[in-house]
Amino acid sequence: MAMLTDEMLLESYYMATELNLDREFIALLLAEIHRRELNTSDGSILH
Repeated sequence: MAMLTDEMLLESYYMATELNLDREFIALLLAEIHRRELNTSDGSILH
């Protein structure tokens, strides 16, 4: 994940949620977003 830019990470997250990809994959993306202290514009949190 370290090789992804912040922009690429956020875009990957938005596309993954839009395409209803595997929840574990989305959770990994979201965990990295939180680790980098980035904000999602929709404020969604995967439970």
